[in-house]
Amino acid sequence: MLLRVAAASVALLCATPAARAQYMGDSDGRYSGGQLNTKRYEFLGGMSYVGSIRRQTVAAPGNYAPGTIIVNTTERRLYLVQDGGTALKYGIGVGRVGFTWAGTTSVVAKKEWPDWTPPSQMLKRRPDLPRFMKGGPENPLGARAMYLGSSLYRIHGSNEPETIGQAVSSGCFRLLNDDVIDLYSRVRVGAKVVVMR
Repeated sequence: MLLRVAAASVALLCATPAARAQYMGDSDGRYSGGQLNTKRYEFLGGMSYVGSIRRQTVAAPGNYAPGTIIVNTTERRLYLVQDGGTALKYGIGVGRVGFTWAGTTSVVAKKEWPDWTPPSQMLKRRPDLPRFMKGGPENPLGARAMYLGSSLYRIHGSNEPETIGQAVSSGCFRLLNDDVIDLYSRVRVGAKVVVMR
């Protein structure tokens, strides 16, 4: 009987509905992009989505200094190299066909709840987009952004969690909002970023 009660308790923890998750750890929707998504759950204090790519600690890819960000666009993963030969591995959304790129750059700026001004090239493709959008839960840059070199590209959050693991962007790399908040807290301005295909 005690075993059945414990199993039922674990099942309840694993299947907390979206509305409760909103209340318990994300009351204003800032970490989820303001979405009341029925696929959203809270488990032991963390937010996640059914089918989402979970952040995990893995062996570091290659021989890079701690603090280096490795973006593997083919794998659709971002690695933050840590001490001891490990890395934090995050699921990302990447550039769609025709918008992928590779190279080495650095993080030149970091912003919380960044404003968004679509570049002129994007407005030519999508004239329906707003010319400016104030930072916040509805903003497509999400909760945090890290700006890459002199380019228009960023590592940023997303208010569309279903796009993580997909090739949908115009060249930026997007993470779940709770993942980008975690990454942002660990990355310094000046960090090396290696983007590979």
